[in-house]
Amino acid sequence: MKPCTVAFISLGCAKNLVNTEQMMALCREAGFAVTGDPEGADVAVLNTCAFIDEAKSEAIENIIELGQLKAEGKLGKLLVTGCLSQRYREEIKEELPEVDGMLGTGSYTDVVPAIQALLEGEQPESFGDIHRTYEDGERVQTTPSYTAYLKIAEGCSNGCAFCIIPKLRGRYRSRTMDHVLAEARELADNGVQELLVIAQDITRYGEDLGDGTNLAGLLRELCKLPFHWIRLHYLYPEAVTDELIDVVASEDKIVKYLDIPFQHISDRILKDMRRRTTGAEIRALIAKLRARMPDIVLRTSLICGFPGETEEDFLELRDFLKEVKLQRAGIFQFSCEEGTLAAKMDNQVDPEVAEQRTEALRALQAEIMDAYNEQRLGSEMEVLCEGFDAEDGRFVGRTYGDSVEVDGRVLFTAAGWVLPGSFVPVLITGAEDGDLTGEIAD
Repeated sequence: MKPCTVAFISLGCAKNLVNTEQMMALCREAGFAVTGDPEGADVAVLNTCAFIDEAKSEAIENIIELGQLKAEGKLGKLLVTGCLSQRYREEIKEELPEVDGMLGTGSYTDVVPAIQALLEGEQPESFGDIHRTYEDGERVQTTPSYTAYLKIAEGCSNGCAFCIIPKLRGRYRSRTMDHVLAEARELADNGVQELLVIAQDITRYGEDLGDGTNLAGLLRELCKLPFHWIRLHYLYPEAVTDELIDVVASEDKIVKYLDIPFQHISDRILKDMRRRTTGAEIRALIAKLRARMPDIVLRTSLICGFPGETEEDFLELRDFLKEVKLQRAGIFQFSCEEGTLAAKMDNQVDPEVAEQRTEALRALQAEIMDAYNEQRLGSEMEVLCEGFDAEDGRFVGRTYGDSVEVDGRVLFTAAGWVLPGSFVPVLITGAEDGDLTGEIAD
């Protein structure tokens, strides 16, 4: 008898992808055939994001597209999981008849019984405790064999005024170091060369365990494993300790690339955002990091148009970018999310004004990135090869300053074949549309 085929589609962040990989492993263990192509599948599992409007729109578009496959007889059932179902359970039931069942963010481990219920004609719904989830299960790695994510905690307790995540993912829960290291060893044994350490906030790792566990200690242990690169996402500025800086600076395997969401620089806006730093403290941290690691690449996230942001606040943010020249920055227009403190605030900024400010900062950041790329010309950089672009005729890779999917690439030529997952020296000779170009160094 042909096994039930279950297709998985994962939207949103890498943390969501890890949950998808865990559900895939549970389904495979149950004897289901697991695929990434919904056409012809008995069940499609859509793991969704609902962080901001853009993510919600993407999830709804996917639901409608999968519903069309169902209508054409090319898909059996549709199970929606993740943040969209957690946030909009009743709305999905009322407005999206394409959906046959739902799992909330506290019920990923219920995926197998949910699928079995779907196959029996039922409409399962499971919404478990979002503050108590099982994070240590097996995974089916969907990233390239040489790159993998390691989620060390779930949830968030920071309570930023603009963010809905704590209501969707629950309070912060660290995984034990034993479980994290066991998973890391398995990834290393499977050939992973680039390990991306992730959580909503990795800097608070271990605080809730009460046994002295912290991020610095975890990183020391991870550096004993045969990874080539260890990359860190995301660090909150107020929790970056001197001990952590020492570990990052002294361990060669930890790439000198830190993703630290600052969000703004105006003290008044930071306070209203319920952030725990001041503009002066942010500047001091940047200076300290650059003093210890002159080649460090800093990535951040910045929000334009937060409620009450004046032209003076915006100009202060613009001048900050001009001053510190962060090599990587995601500039986002404020998204007014129901259920957050920011949505209830007075003095909402006109969306057109917020959009203009966002575009102005994005243009400025593009200039900063171009200047950074120009500084790389003539240098030799280690590049992780990710494959060959047959249409372009060049190999594609990333430097330590480029994380997966969010940063630039290196397009380079070579006399012979370069295997994906190989680290090669590349002489940087040019730049194209934000990407570096070069050739294998002699």
